[in-house]
Amino acid sequence: MKHFRPACALIFYFPPGLTLSLLRWCTISDQELAKCSDMSRAFAGAQLRPLLGCVNGGSTSTCTSMINASLADAATLDGGTLYQAGKEYNLKPVVGEAYGQDLGTSYYAVAVVRTNSTLTINSLRGARTCHTGINRTVGWNVPVGFLIDSGQIALMGCQVPKAVGEYFNASCVPGASGDRYPPSLCEICKGDGAGQWECEASPREVYYDYAGAFRCLVEKAGEIAFVKHNTVTDTIQGPAPPLWAQKLQPGDFQLLCRDGTRAEVTEWRRCHLARVPAHAVVTRQDTAGSLIFQLLDQGQQKFNDESSSFRMFDSVAYGGKNLLFKDSTTQLVPIEEQTYQTWLGTEYLHAVQGLDCDPTRLPKSLRWCVLSTEEIWKCNKMALAFKERNLKPEIQCVSAASPEQCMEQIQKRDIDAVALAGEYIYMAGKKYGLVPAAGERYADGDTNDTYYAVAVVRRNVSNAFTIHELEGKKSCHTGLGRMAGWNIPVGILLRRGFIQPQSCNILQAVSAFFSASCVPAAERDNYPASLCELCIGDNNGDNKCHASNQERYYGYTGAFRCLAEHRGDVAFVKHSSVFENTDGNNSDSWASQLRSMDFQLLCPNGARAEVRQFSECHWGQVPARAVMVHPDTNAVAVYGLLRKAQDFFGDDNNGHGFKMFSSTDFQGQDLIFRDSTIEIVPVGEKITYMSWLEQQFLESLEGLESLQCSAAGGCDSRLLSSPCSNSKVGLLVGIRRSGASELDC
Repeated sequence: MKHFRPACALIFYFPPGLTLSLLRWCTISDQELAKCSDMSRAFAGAQLRPLLGCVNGGSTSTCTSMINASLADAATLDGGTLYQAGKEYNLKPVVGEAYGQDLGTSYYAVAVVRTNSTLTINSLRGARTCHTGINRTVGWNVPVGFLIDSGQIALMGCQVPKAVGEYFNASCVPGASGDRYPPSLCEICKGDGAGQWECEASPREVYYDYAGAFRCLVEKAGEIAFVKHNTVTDTIQGPAPPLWAQKLQPGDFQLLCRDGTRAEVTEWRRCHLARVPAHAVVTRQDTAGSLIFQLLDQGQQKFNDESSSFRMFDSVAYGGKNLLFKDSTTQLVPIEEQTYQTWLGTEYLHAVQGLDCDPTRLPKSLRWCVLSTEEIWKCNKMALAFKERNLKPEIQCVSAASPEQCMEQIQKRDIDAVALAGEYIYMAGKKYGLVPAAGERYADGDTNDTYYAVAVVRRNVSNAFTIHELEGKKSCHTGLGRMAGWNIPVGILLRRGFIQPQSCNILQAVSAFFSASCVPAAERDNYPASLCELCIGDNNGDNKCHASNQERYYGYTGAFRCLAEHRGDVAFVKHSSVFENTDGNNSDSWASQLRSMDFQLLCPNGARAEVRQFSECHWGQVPARAVMVHPDTNAVAVYGLLRKAQDFFGDDNNGHGFKMFSSTDFQGQDLIFRDSTIEIVPVGEKITYMSWLEQQFLESLEGLESLQCSAAGGCDSRLLSSPCSNSKVGLLVGIRRSGASELDC
């Protein structure tokens, strides 16, 4: 065995301008420094270039800081540290470790249960859990990060162990002992079997590490074990299975998949919690990754076998483990797409983001934007109710004159959060850079607050036209500026070039595209006559084309009636409109004999579909409202606060005095949250305004916005200014004023 060399061996400090001739490697311990020194000598003796120098940072965080400051050039990092280095310093991965066994540059974190268990990944609340150890990658970081990121574990105040302890019934998390951790995290640990070393992060705790966590499951102390993909098969089918595993078969266990399904333990490639990326060598953006790989590749060709005087992937000689590189590395490979996000992968990235909660960065209060006297009233009551339950951060209510002013103040970091509807989410994301932190969920079957916008036609074999033959047809719309009846379909037709306005006059362009229409409008000065041609007014023929129920073809039911009575060829409505007015569900004379099977949907892809296929054939889904925040705001903490709060105040009969999802006590409607909300939900992977709104809804708004109109260019002024907002986007997507008109906002 080699002698351990002192920490001062071969330490170089060179100015950054010489990095092409000298590569300064940052080590995190005296043992690593000793190995690096030998590697430097070996490389130099083999005439490898550039020269390799070694600096001792003492920790991975110090090393990444030194690389950023050009005091070092490279270091090997694990996935979690690489995420922080990429996020904080924009360091890039340039060389990856590969481990053989057909795994390449990764391994997999899995959740194992007994085959006769009823658990799924979505029903783990209250389970007994087995973990490899606190802060271990597959046993803690990945599963806990995944459950936090997916919203199953609500994290309040960055108190991760406390949140995990409350979510699971009991656990064995070796190393999670002491005052910093809830007792439940060590409750099912076994120690050495004689009452000693319970919950210690060492082999003296028999439930420690991969095999130990699996044993915890086998012995039924826990119901689920978070381990590595090969733990089950290696333990059961290895050359010397332990006594407790000798009667087991792989078929006795299954994996829990991210989508809620289960799979055999051999199917870990498709059923896992995350692909865990291999360790990678990182450097600054201004350093050539090819130079680093060239040096290391030459090194591994000369110093990677037992006959070598120095072995790159062996740490035994230095009294350590995984020094500079993991000892299990079989090869170093170049990384082509040198971004930390790509190297980490979506699954692992979301897991580490779930754990990325720094309590020192949490705001002492969450400043909530409110828009009316009634909302201020409810918000103040909410703040007091939350404070009484010690929910953090505390709510502070800040008033603004409009949703856009809320967005401006959040962008400036003067306000923290506001709940917005779809078209405002678009504006908040595109114009102000805000992101969703939480969303509302409504009752299953609710068609008022989130729904599909569809184009309904009569079933007609001899005239089965598609979206490509819409020009010249007669159209029925719910009203001017309404979401399903105007904004979405007109936006899609504009975006795809079917409607092409001259001088960006949308009204004139729509009237030219359809041969006749009914588009009820609140104001009709200079309104093209053809947009009212199909309207019929009230029973006396008065109030024709009014944006009110006095026009019988107004609204969802009215637009569908316009189609049903053969006035129009297509009706732009929401998906439930057909079912609400057919098959005996509407007893009015015009609807009582209608059958849903006599109607079909026009799909944006050029097909037709049955009316019950609206989830596959629609022009856009109007999304639920979302809580929008600045991108630097900790979205996990915002959701965690609201998730905890609804445990106390989410039910209208909660007995705690305050009702989050009711406005009746404040003489209003939909104050702060929609009254129809049944729960606040996490955004999951929908972390941008675009992913929250989804493609077709987004396409419709972009279609309306794409005209780039200006009043000087001869546009219809009513489509460029709005009593709600001076923003073009705000108007084009249609802004509803409470009470006065039916413009959708």
